[in-house]
Formats: sequence, C-alpha cells, structure tokens
Amino acid sequence: MLKPKVGISACLLGRRVRYDGRDKFDPLPAEVLAGRIEWVPVCPEVESGLPVPREPIQLEGDPAAPELRGVRSHAELTGMMCAFCERRAAKLDGLSGFVFKSRSPSCGLAVPVYGADGAAAGSAPGFFAAAWRKRYPGLPAVEAEALHDETCLRRFLAALQIEK
Repeated sequence: MLKPKVGISACLLGRRVRYDGRDKFDPLPAEVLAGRIEWVPVCPEVESGLPVPREPIQLEGDPAAPELRGVRSHAELTGMMCAFCERRAAKLDGLSGFVFKSRSPSCGLAVPVYGADGAAAGSAPGFFAAAWRKRYPGLPAVEAEALHDETCLRRFLAALQIEK
C-alpha cells in the first residue's frame, strides 16, 4: 500500500534549520508515524535563503496583514518571504496534508503578531502556512503539538485515510 505524502516542518524531523541552529524533533511524526506516512520536509526560512543561525524573526503590525521582521534589527522580510512561500506552496501538489510547527512565523497556524509596544496584538498564520492553506484549502493541516491529543491525531489520520 502506498503511503500518503504529507508535508512537515523540517525542524520536527530533527533537521537543524531553526534560527538558533537547533531542531524541534518530535518523535510522534518522526518515528511513530513515519511507517505510515511519507514525510516531505519543508523549511521556508532556510529554503528562501535565510542562514542558520540567524536573527529570530516575528510577525509584527496589523494581525490582518502582518509584516515579517527581524526581532532585533526590524529588518523587513515580508515581500521576499511572501513571494517565496507562494512559489514553494505551488510546488507541493500531490501532498495529502501538512504538519506545521506551532508559533513559527513561517509555519504556525496561529502565530502571535506583535505591536509597536512589543505586546502581542493578536494572531495570524505564518507566511508559509497561509500560502499553503490558501492553495490547498480542502487538505488537512495541523500543528504537530496538536497531534499529541488522541482525538486530534485520530481526526488527522482519518482525513489522510489512515487507520489509527
């Protein structure tokens, strides 16, 4: 039987692509589900050309139209990242779903957006998560942390047509 191809934030599989040179290895997708799913790792930040390590980035401004900026430098990355994410999402036809890293300004589904005062002003999806969901609105998408809830895991696997 063919395994469904599912996108996943690369850091969850142990790839050291995060801003601090670390990963966010999660054994549930990386080990437990790997026998039933063919993972397609994606790291929009590294794939768009940002180095490892790098300055952390965050969403800032209006939650309805956030900007992507460096935390310390406030360097503006919105245009570059938005264009890249749309191109990258378009190359992922054939996926059955996606597992995103929570709180990531590129991959989170509901990421804090910070105002000028430094306080969270609301939330918005990360740039890649937004582009992927816009292009594939009917496909299942979940943050990896949610899969640790048995009900959420069952729903996600059912949407992929995989039995628990």
